[in-house]
Amino acid sequence: MIDTATHHSAKTVLSIAGFDSIAGAGLQADTKTISAIGCYAVNVLTALPIQNTMGVRSVYPIPDQAVEDQLNCIFDDIYPDSIKIGMLPNPNQVEIVARLLKGYQGSIVIDPVMVSTSGHLLVDQETITLSKALLYPMATLVTPNLDEASMLTECKVSNLEEMNQAADKLIHMGMHAVLLKGGHLDSEKLSSILKIAGQDPEIYESERIASKNTRGTGCTLSSAIASYLALGDTLPGACQKALDYVHHAILAAKDRSLGKGNGPLDHFFKR
Repeated sequence: MIDTATHHSAKTVLSIAGFDSIAGAGLQADTKTISAIGCYAVNVLTALPIQNTMGVRSVYPIPDQAVEDQLNCIFDDIYPDSIKIGMLPNPNQVEIVARLLKGYQGSIVIDPVMVSTSGHLLVDQETITLSKALLYPMATLVTPNLDEASMLTECKVSNLEEMNQAADKLIHMGMHAVLLKGGHLDSEKLSSILKIAGQDPEIYESERIASKNTRGTGCTLSSAIASYLALGDTLPGACQKALDYVHHAILAAKDRSLGKGNGPLDHFFKR
């Protein structure tokens, strides 16, 4: 007989995202991150991008019904403690995810995947518009980078002042909280801004690391935040821990050589 008193349930984090052949972004980066932080990862595959370290060549959406079936199958068996949403390649998938997650009681972290590291546009305007209307208001946190914030607000975002203004606009659009990532700032320090509705902004700073191995940083950060939220951290605390995790994962991989382009982070660095 198993002594159930010595066993406990793992915290589960559901990643709803696309595939990465190089395993540095998307579902694979999410699964590595969630596992490294100590949670258990479950997955819903939404798209098959054809990509390597040099960039995205094309994107094949998973059939919409398959996305719905995957979500129903997971929730029939496991109720995730938190959810990270990444690439949703078309409006139908946005509607399906929003409908099936209505009433979900855990934390939802959305990484608004719109443009790849190599500059490839990954979704169309209709998908972005529907995400703003249906999905983002459901989220505990949305984590745009500067390019994505510019697309969402239709305003240029290239410095700290413009980041603050963009964060306010995103909150006024109906988001509960945004973490505006400053990885594309032209500065030695990286500054990210957390804005929660009704609260003063919080700024996180770290030193920039000279490395080409930054593939999947957005996926990694958002799934790390979802993991720390599943473990019981506050939103500001989860953001701080996740940013620290990403910083050390970039640092650990900075001298690695993998592929001809942007390599991945070291998700399993020695902590």
